Amino acid sequence: MRIGKQPGIGRRLLSLVVLLWVLGFAWFALVLPQPIGAGRSDAVIVPTGGEGRIGRGLEALDRGWARKMLVAGVDREVKPREFAAEYRVAPRRMACCITLDTESVDTRTNARIAADWIAKNNVRSVRLVTSDWHMRRAAWELEHVVPANVTIARDAVRSRPSLRILFLEYNKLLARRVGALVGL
Repeated sequence: MRIGKQPGIGRRLLSLVVLLWVLGFAWFALVLPQPIGAGRSDAVIVPTGGEGRIGRGLEALDRGWARKMLVAGVDREVKPREFAAEYRVAPRRMACCITLDTESVDTRTNARIAADWIAKNNVRSVRLVTSDWHMRRAAWELEHVVPANVTIARDAVRSRPSLRILFLEYNKLLARRVGALVGL
């Protein structure tokens, strides 16, 4: 045996990385973010893509928890009147309080569009409404593009995600965080 060279250090390092990934995934899957109750915010941000998200955002408006709402990632084909009809939103509420973003296409662009909307509307506090399994990444993306003085309350919509959804979302979150560390 050579002095200074330990056998199996690569395998041990790989084992450590795999163990950390498994433990992180277990935490991610078992400890999902939860809904929050009453609490006032200037606005609600709702990324599309999951059941119950828009309903929860509208509930926040109806209960007076926020004054306005941005729905990020709406399909370009959806017109405001169609949205209003689908979710039973009065025309006056639609005109004053709800903005439909049709430009963003993923969580990252949802955050960028939301940050622009937040600045344009002078918003200081936001209730972020998204699925429990999506909350960590959506909040992380938003926190990295809004000014530090904007408060983000995480209001998760409970769901029953499959193991596949959890696996994909956990790895997307890891990839974004690693990408941010290396400047991507």
